[in-house]
Amino acid sequence: MKLALAQHNPTIGDIAGNTTAILTLLEQATAAAADLVVFPEQAILCYPAKDLLLRQTTIAGNVAALERIAQRTTRTAVLVGYAEPNETSHGRPVFNTAALLVDGRIRQRWRKRLLPTYDVFDEARYFEPAGSQPVFDFRGLTLGATICEDMWCDETLLTRPLYACDPVAELARAGARLVINISASPYTYDRHAGRVELMAAHARRHNLPMAYVNQVGGNDELLFDGASCFVDAEGQLAAQAKAFVEDVTIVDLDNPLTARRERVSTGVASVHDALLMGIRDYVRKCGFESVLIGLSGGIDSAVVAALACAALGPEKVRGVAMPSRYSSRHSVADAQSLAANLRMQLDLVEIEPMHAAFEHSLLAQFAGRPPDVTEENIQARVRGGILMAMSNKLGNLLLTTGNKSELAVGYCTLYGDMCGGLAVISDVPKAMVYALARYMNEQAGRAVIPESTLTKPPSAELCPDQTDQDSLPPYDVLDAILQRYEERLESVDTIVAAGFERATVLDIVRKIHINEYKRQQAAPGLKVTTRAFGFGRRMPIAARPPH
Repeated sequence: MKLALAQHNPTIGDIAGNTTAILTLLEQATAAAADLVVFPEQAILCYPAKDLLLRQTTIAGNVAALERIAQRTTRTAVLVGYAEPNETSHGRPVFNTAALLVDGRIRQRWRKRLLPTYDVFDEARYFEPAGSQPVFDFRGLTLGATICEDMWCDETLLTRPLYACDPVAELARAGARLVINISASPYTYDRHAGRVELMAAHARRHNLPMAYVNQVGGNDELLFDGASCFVDAEGQLAAQAKAFVEDVTIVDLDNPLTARRERVSTGVASVHDALLMGIRDYVRKCGFESVLIGLSGGIDSAVVAALACAALGPEKVRGVAMPSRYSSRHSVADAQSLAANLRMQLDLVEIEPMHAAFEHSLLAQFAGRPPDVTEENIQARVRGGILMAMSNKLGNLLLTTGNKSELAVGYCTLYGDMCGGLAVISDVPKAMVYALARYMNEQAGRAVIPESTLTKPPSAELCPDQTDQDSLPPYDVLDAILQRYEERLESVDTIVAAGFERATVLDIVRKIHINEYKRQQAAPGLKVTTRAFGFGRRMPIAARPPH
């Protein structure tokens, strides 16, 4: 029997477009003589549909699409995810369901049992959990299907399993000889190896093969890497689809080790690939064709510009340099060198007249008060106004350029450099920004991002001779503390015990909490770490949290 693993890049709510893509891939699988083609979780609606799931027209439309797909099944059957109406008189309005379509009709359904409600997941808001699941005899093979989280329950690999039941084990006990997992599993840094390890553990324990089909594409903050795969009953990786692109992988169940095994990028290379996909999909799915970036000559805007050019093409990227009275000559020169290296357009807009006009207009109100961060922020807000004006007039999506380290401690200006529609590197720590720059230069075989940008001290250049380390600890220290406090959720005492100065830790923690109001007004950012400053992190603003 031949299995086709079909990962596609759907758009949330675009039932017609997603259905057309599914039918096209069904034709490809049929041409390849596949007996069964498997699509990801919620493939018809796309994941996460959020409150679209509360609309009856949305649910009715996705059911009609499922019926249309079923009518097109002939030689090749389909396993596809959709939102199934809950016809009972109680519970949530829909199930998260995998439907098996054979010979023109729905032959079996598997409903998701384990509904995640942590980080970016909020499935209990929409879906009713299922009870025990059936197995199904399909052309002589007993199948069981699970949906994403249903696979994440291995007690030997997880330090604290979240659920008391194990759907994979229950299907194995019921006689399943192949378990298929359809997923919409978001990308985080180097997560895929853990998925393969988890599947291999299930396969070895129950002596049965496991197939995994994952959604691919960027949906707002979430990035889905695809990387669908198949492990045999001994836990060997037999098939591996590509990451970050649509792909169909054929697995012959009688000889699975003959299947294609693509190399999946890891480390900073995978972050690079994820961000390219995220930019490309956010721009396309939001209806834009081009982007705008403020270029300061610094590392952050340089990396965002290089990513945007790689994702969209340099002809779709426009940069704006906006020097002030405090800008160094090398900042403008570095921005010009970067634009030339990337072959992108660069405009130069002097902000001094506008900066001076602001200061003059506020002379009476600010009389007797020495200059401080207020005057610094005026410059950032002038720049933000210029960029938003150009975005409005030219129809370019404005990309913000702040990194995770700065966003964490509020080293950014609300309504200034935070203006924009997509925060590309807002989940990328400063050290990783530098690693991305070096990686892109290495891949290009030349210094696309100028060496001077990589080596000069980071600076906002909002006052004379300013550097970031005037008010922040070194970025390697800041990043290490942020990772412990925000991603690992360690206490101040635990971080101090690891060798960090208490005063530094307390200052960073204080800055994180007092700047929550800024982050909740920030543009959506692309999630690449285990815990981002996005909708998966729900912190109060008016609070005094214990450390």
